[in-house]
Amino acid sequence: MSYEHELTVLNPATEEVVATVPAATAADVDAAVARAAKAQVRWAALAPADRARLLRRFADVVDAHVEELARLEVREAGHLLGNARWEAGNVRDLLAYAAGGVERLNGRQIPVPGGLDVTILEPLGVVGVIAPWNFPMPIAAWGTAPALAAGNAVILKPAETTPLTALRLAELALEAGLPEDLFQVLPGHGPVAGTALVEHPGVAKIVFTGSTRTGRDVMERCARQVKPVTLELGGKSPNIVFADADLARAVDPFSFLDNSGQDCCARTRILVQETVYDEVRELLADAVASVVVGDPADEKTQMGPLISGRQLERVRQLVPTDAPGLRGSAPDGPGFWFAPTVLTGEAPDSAAACEEIFGPVAVLLPFTDEEDAVRLANGTPYGLSGSLWTRDIGRALRVSRAVKAGNLSVNSHSSVRYWTPFGGYKQSGLGRELGPDALAAFTETKNVFISTEGPAQ
Repeated sequence: MSYEHELTVLNPATEEVVATVPAATAADVDAAVARAAKAQVRWAALAPADRARLLRRFADVVDAHVEELARLEVREAGHLLGNARWEAGNVRDLLAYAAGGVERLNGRQIPVPGGLDVTILEPLGVVGVIAPWNFPMPIAAWGTAPALAAGNAVILKPAETTPLTALRLAELALEAGLPEDLFQVLPGHGPVAGTALVEHPGVAKIVFTGSTRTGRDVMERCARQVKPVTLELGGKSPNIVFADADLARAVDPFSFLDNSGQDCCARTRILVQETVYDEVRELLADAVASVVVGDPADEKTQMGPLISGRQLERVRQLVPTDAPGLRGSAPDGPGFWFAPTVLTGEAPDSAAACEEIFGPVAVLLPFTDEEDAVRLANGTPYGLSGSLWTRDIGRALRVSRAVKAGNLSVNSHSSVRYWTPFGGYKQSGLGRELGPDALAAFTETKNVFISTEGPAQ
């Protein structure tokens, strides 16, 4: 299969062309890795305080361009302006947080007989980061910021549909004074540039965020070189609502409508104790009908378009127009629009209830008791995130331990904080990102023993 030499970026709300950018080839990847390897050696040789200072300066430069980056994100990804401002701010905050870890990337001194034993955390070298289109800026930074802080070089391949903010971040890195070729962005097609990055022997680690299917392929290719990989993949996250919960907070529709449902952590399986099922259904009906869907640049808009015509078609295939449910409204005309939807007639093992739709769609399912709730929550191949709502602290602890997911919130819908670990169970991924251990994930541990015994006589 042949691929175009350019990537065309469309505005998801209008279908107008925003920009065209060159698509990287395998040869471009090879050249970029060679440049990055040289830059990494110089970067790792800098005093930790100097690396930290440059990363803080990068954060400051991003902060000065938050509005510019946000508006670019609105145009290329269809994100709400307020959300896009948060995303750009998250890049700033993550760079600053990672900079704070540079001088605290400590090894250990281990007691041993006959000498001194220490561990040293050394950078891997060149790290490849493959970012998705649903949150182009923050997820790119999840891999990039700690990898740079740990002394590595980074080559970032953004998604085909959303390369513009990544390219701008690379320009801002140079403006901040980061060495040339240390942080490179290579837009391109996944099967071309992405595969070349994954398979390149000069790339020491891959960080991939995307579908489970593609993640398996990335993992297989990395395994051939015994190359470490971090995978953040799909999700079908439950929102478990017990009868004693604060129902108004628990059934917040934006727990699954944020970013038009294009979020691996979206609470797309609303599991409700049967005694309050009808009440929750009524609350959701009113909430979904009132959601304002439209121009993402308008501050009053609450939900924007899907990313592309391809994604819109996938959602339509999984959610027939005649399926029983609660529906809102969406604009007609140009743009990739789908109305907010809660399906109410699905079986727990149906495709809509088990597969990641990645659109503004949730499934409402009843459960009887705690055991039944846990059974339903664990009834998919995924285990990324989820919420549970109850006033019973004992139940909250029991269910939190029983649900197989990497990130759970009790009486909250939050999933991601840059200062706490993030990652999934089962087919939702491998490894953890963010949090206090993020830098160490981009190092090798070297053990050094120094004998204190004198030379043999």
